Amino acid sequence: MRERGRTRRLLGLGTRTGGAVLKMRLGGQSDWRALGEALFEGLSELKGPAMKLAQIMAQWDDLLPPELVEELARLQRQAEPMPWTEIRRTLDAQYDDLDGVFASVEPRPFASASMGQVHRAVTREGDTVVLKVQYPGLDQVLEDDLVQLRRLMRLGRWLRVPQARLDALFEELAASLRGELDYRAEAKALVRYRARYAHLASLVIPEPLPALCGPRVLAMRYVPGTPLRELETSDDATRQRIATTLADWLTEELFTFGELHADPHAGNFAADDQGRLVIYDLGAVIPVPPERLAAMLRLLEATLAADPMAMDSAMRALGGRQGEGAPLALYQEAAAAVAPLFAPGPRDFGDVRVHRRLRELSPRVWAAMDRLQPPAETLLLSRTLNGHYWNLVRLGARLDMAARARPLMARALA
Repeated sequence: MRERGRTRRLLGLGTRTGGAVLKMRLGGQSDWRALGEALFEGLSELKGPAMKLAQIMAQWDDLLPPELVEELARLQRQAEPMPWTEIRRTLDAQYDDLDGVFASVEPRPFASASMGQVHRAVTREGDTVVLKVQYPGLDQVLEDDLVQLRRLMRLGRWLRVPQARLDALFEELAASLRGELDYRAEAKALVRYRARYAHLASLVIPEPLPALCGPRVLAMRYVPGTPLRELETSDDATRQRIATTLADWLTEELFTFGELHADPHAGNFAADDQGRLVIYDLGAVIPVPPERLAAMLRLLEATLAADPMAMDSAMRALGGRQGEGAPLALYQEAAAAVAPLFAPGPRDFGDVRVHRRLRELSPRVWAAMDRLQPPAETLLLSRTLNGHYWNLVRLGARLDMAARARPLMARALA
């Protein structure tokens, strides 16, 4: 009965969302605030993969209406926690004697997300740790939700997205979500990243405690910090230090190790009391093949050269173009919108003029969906980079992107 109720609610929310998108596609006006409120209330209670996908949508600040993004972003910081009695069952299954392992476990979580929530605890040895606990029955919920998601993605045909592309997008999303269910894999990622970036004194990655970890419980040493979203009003020096560390780390991830932290919502990042960047969540790390990175850099190179024909060629190479009639005017406007971020010298990511121009392009992008399509192979990578970009915007970063990008393009395209 609960599964049927969940399915009905998901289908109802999906149909409502699809109707609003279709109305926008046809040139009408939708009440995005009301839709966002409905999605927040429904998905906050349902949790799981549906809520995760809404959090992903909230990172598309440059494509979705701001009223909708604002409501969906609440899912990253205001989601209702699951009752302690249900979480306790997962902990009891992991630790035969919970009270024998821990002197105390705080029943109320200090963080609640889509796939699990985080509780502070103290071991019998007196160490303060955090326990990331997966919601009970999430593996089955995931598979049920994916069935509904495949059905809902058929709405993409209203936007003239071919079925083969929808299927490829679904498979990438499904693989990413399934990969987040095994917390032992995340514990291994924490170990790998701690060793890999030990030379970055401005970066902190919590230490996992393997003896206390399992497939549905991840135990880490407690690292307090101020969430990234709350840094928007902090002093400029702290924000610039955090932004620089974030940019340096992402660059090394991509161009040295061919991986990328693929869950960039702001709740996964913080600043500690020494002004260091803290990365709390490594549940989603994706490989980035060199050839895929090179293809995206060719698009960037063409964009910075304001060469619409080269941009179209790069889009075709990425699999992001189909049909006849390259939208050359749209390419030119996109190049003009992006160019200020890559002008020589430090550029202000908080410059609202840049964001305004990007937002103004959104209706044009939707209107060109018969020719411009999200490349299935780069969907997750593009979405992730977009999310990290908006974290830099929230920090008001001032970075010399020209000095950063040119050597990387030369190296990757050599």
